[in-house]
Parts: sequence; C-alpha cells; structure tokens
Amino acid sequence: MKAPAADQLRLLDLQAVDLSIDQLAHRKRTLPEHAEIEKTAATLAALRDELTGAESAVESLDTKIRKLENEVEQVRAKADKDRQRMDSGAVGSAKELERLQHEVETLGARQSALEDDELALMEERETADAVRAEVQGRFDAANEGLAALELRRDTIESEIDTDVAARTAEREPLAAAIPDDLRALYEKLRASSGGIGAAALRARRCGGCRIELYGTALQDAKAADEDEVLRCEECRRILVRTAESGL
Repeated sequence: MKAPAADQLRLLDLQAVDLSIDQLAHRKRTLPEHAEIEKTAATLAALRDELTGAESAVESLDTKIRKLENEVEQVRAKADKDRQRMDSGAVGSAKELERLQHEVETLGARQSALEDDELALMEERETADAVRAEVQGRFDAANEGLAALELRRDTIESEIDTDVAARTAEREPLAAAIPDDLRALYEKLRASSGGIGAAALRARRCGGCRIELYGTALQDAKAADEDEVLRCEECRRILVRTAESGL
C-alpha cells in the first residue's frame, strides 16, 4: 500500500487521539468509586436485612405486650365485677361469698403475674428498640455514604464524557484527512492490536512492540519509497517514519 508521507504522519496524530479516548474509557470503567459503590451496596443490603429483623423483633414484642394488656384488662374487669357483687350484698350464701372472695384473690394473683410478665416484656422491648435504633443509624449512614459515592462517580463520569466528546470532535477532521484505504487498514489493525494501529519508527524501533529493526527488515525499510506504507514484521502494525527513525 502507498500513501503520501504526510498522510502517514497524520496517522500518528489520529493514533494519539484514539489512545487518549481509549484511556478515558478505561478510566471510566475502572473508577475506584465503582468498587466502593458495590461494597457499600452489599453492606447496605446486609444492614437492610438486619434492620428488618430488628423491626420484626420489636413488632413481635408489641404484639405480646398488647395481648398481655388485654388479658390484664379482662382479669381486672372480672375481679371488679366480683367485688361489686360482694359489695352489693346480693350474694345468697356464705359459701357463695367465700367462693367469690377466693376467685377475687385468684384473679388478683393472676393480674399481678400478668403485670410482671408485661413489665418484663416492656423492658425487653426497650432493649430491642435500642438495637433497632442502632441498626437504623448504621443503615442511614451507609445509605448516605452510597449516595455520596454515586454523586462523586456521576460527577467524574460526566467530566470524562465531556473530555471524550472534545477528543472525538478533534478526531473527526483528522480521520477525514486520511485516505480511506489507509484509514481502513489502521482501524482494522487497531481493533486487533490492543488499540494501537500505527506506531512511530524511532531509532529503528517499532513504537508498538518496541522491537528493533535489523537485517533484511532494516534494509527494506531504508530502501522503501517515501510513500510506501511500512509494516512491523513482529506486530504487523503500520510503521510511520519520522525524522528520528534512524534510517
């Protein structure tokens, strides 16, 4: 393939812009914020499960406390009814009165036991609520941390996108100025050679693979016409001759 030397030199400018765009894309993919966000999101998910468990524990205790409160109220109401019956003088016999007195005493003991159980549950609930509040605090902190990380990531990505847009705009006239066949070869090699399709030949070394030309390859490069498109025998990239080629 032949192409004017000036067009071959433009390949180096195009390669520099493309490499810059590739580096920006790589930076965007590998921002440390991505790993931090993933780690924080996993922590948040675990805390969400922990918080759900803590809330369930409090709700369960609340249910038990309400049940005990209802039982206490029922026992108290029954005892009050028995006392009112005794106080009214409506009891027909001494045996009936004795039975009512025993029932009131039994109900009082039952009420006292229920109230003790209720107090114990309320203390347990207070502890469970403190646990829930502590977990909620850690969850909120992690959530705020995640939001801050996502904001920082989005800001950096926006800055990178702006740089990519500027470099892409710079690339368009450079690519348009290069002959179609030469540009097509460059693009093909770039796709198959790690993003480097053209490399400068400096001090007899390929700027792509760093291999020095010698022997027949060196003689062929020296003898090639100025418009001949050279290829590195090792990496097959386009070799662009410069004033520093050493030929």
